[in-house]
Amino acid sequence: MSDSEVLLEIKGLTKAYPGVTANSDVSFDIRVGEVHALLGENGAGKSTLVKMIYGLVKPDSGTMTLNGAPYAPAEPRAARASGVAMVFQHFSLFDALTVAENIALGMENPPKPRDLARQIREVSETYGLPLDPERTVGGLSAGERQRVEIIRCLLQDPRLLIMDEPTSVLTPQEVEILFETLRKLSAEGTAILYISHKLEEIRALCDHATILRLGKKVATCTPSETTARELAEMMVGASFDAVERAEKAFGDVRLKVAGLSAKSPNEFGTSLKDISFEVRAGEVLGIGGVAGNGQDELLAALSGEITTAADMVSFDGTPVGALPPEPRRTAGILSAPEERLGHAAAPDMSLTENAILTAAAREGLMNKGFLNWPKSTAFAEKVIDAFDVRTPGPGTAARALSGGNLQKFVIGREVMQNPEVFIVNQPTWGVDAAAAAAIRQAILNLAARGAAVVVISQDLDELMEVADRFAALNEGRMSDIRPVQGLTVDEIGLMMGGAHDMEVAHVDA
Repeated sequence: MSDSEVLLEIKGLTKAYPGVTANSDVSFDIRVGEVHALLGENGAGKSTLVKMIYGLVKPDSGTMTLNGAPYAPAEPRAARASGVAMVFQHFSLFDALTVAENIALGMENPPKPRDLARQIREVSETYGLPLDPERTVGGLSAGERQRVEIIRCLLQDPRLLIMDEPTSVLTPQEVEILFETLRKLSAEGTAILYISHKLEEIRALCDHATILRLGKKVATCTPSETTARELAEMMVGASFDAVERAEKAFGDVRLKVAGLSAKSPNEFGTSLKDISFEVRAGEVLGIGGVAGNGQDELLAALSGEITTAADMVSFDGTPVGALPPEPRRTAGILSAPEERLGHAAAPDMSLTENAILTAAAREGLMNKGFLNWPKSTAFAEKVIDAFDVRTPGPGTAARALSGGNLQKFVIGREVMQNPEVFIVNQPTWGVDAAAAAAIRQAILNLAARGAAVVVISQDLDELMEVADRFAALNEGRMSDIRPVQGLTVDEIGLMMGGAHDMEVAHVDA
């Protein structure tokens, strides 16, 4: 691979914003047919660099050369015309439209509907990503939605495909299909710039890696010849402690869910169907599943955003299913939803104000209807310090933080209130290795203090690291709950896919 010709040459790219230099004199090459990883912790400058390559941001200085010719796209349309395509971490699809209609919207000159449908079928079959062009996107799984985005890019016949956190919503089996597709593209000469926090994936897939830290390139390496820990330490510039699990015995049942059924408030959501489980003091229950299988609805039902019959959810023996969020929070049932900006945090409010939103009662931040601003600010500062939130201060608006730093603040805000029951969806989504380790350790520490914890995540490595027992959601139903110890990746994938004969398969094994 090292002998192949250079496709994209990046020299001295620099981009500064008021108060921060996002990229400083970054230089590296991407070769034809290479799978090249771009690594770095939150705030390292990966997003800004990719936006410059894709024409979303104009560099202050530096140059790019594509196939030997100067390359400076003024907008994404120009990047696509030059053969650069991008699959974003957050899908940009319209639920009410078909696959073909969504793909047509992303094309400069879409062909006739019949011709486009034929092209979609041909490309999807060629690359092992089967897709029906007539299906409505609202009914697709997260993995199928990602296929729509990839097929939309492949119809442009790209020379460089940029992928941002592409496996965060996939089952293990879907990840393997994606990797086979990317290897086939690579063999045909398409270069791939691959951004991910999943270091073992980087080691398995990527030929080379460029590592950014605080906006600067600090290293290049061959991932397959480097351990995941070494990669992580290059990213953060220091060693960090592995997550430690204490030996523990579980206490009494703290959270009990019995026959929980609830209609999704979202037209394209997934209703919950007869879910039952218990979580004891000191226990972490991990719930996996591909996005869109009822995870948001389950968190909403446990937090009180969706109310149910009282006895469907019980806390320390008391039915709470009919209670809204605030009484549950006061009692000690705290939660952190997946969507950071807009659900977990109000974008235009300061970190102090966002701390007040969920901590007012438990932290005593209000007295007779009046806010205690000094106490509120002190609590926000405590969260910022304890969870290493990179921000100028508690007066900063939530939207000004990077996604990873806002995630650290949201998780820290709940953990610092010492919940009795904690439900969290995607706790380390989009955060770097060091921050992920710190968040997982905080979850384990909560459980060690006697809390009952429910971790909903699409990151199976994460669930295997923190959970004591595992279950999977599929179409709003929950699988049998199994001890994490001894579970294989194949078994987990079957559970996530909705297999109902897991118990038989496990006995035979």
